[in-house]
Amino acid sequence: MATAPDDSGTESATPAHKPPGYLHQKDAHLKRLRRIEGQVRGLQRLVESDTYCIDVLTQVSAATRALESFALGLLDEHLAHCVSEAVANGDQDAQEKVKEASAAIARLVRS
Repeated sequence: MATAPDDSGTESATPAHKPPGYLHQKDAHLKRLRRIEGQVRGLQRLVESDTYCIDVLTQVSAATRALESFALGLLDEHLAHCVSEAVANGDQDAQEKVKEASAAIARLVRS
């Protein structure tokens, strides 16, 4: 199993040989991320145009919810595909995948 630094600067396990669990939804995920990107660009325009603070905060909340929803969907796919497949196949790394998923959940809860 290959390792790569994650956002926190620590090493995270990334299987180099298996496709990600979200592969079948990749186009939909990219479309959704582009929509979120548009929301963030919209926030920039609101600030540039001196929009009222509460209106900007409302849009920040919407963008945050959109990212959280995306993350939860991706986590669900990871559990349904990567983790359940590893457990069903009795893979050595099944416990590691469960541990990774738990850590991802903890990061989402803290954010």
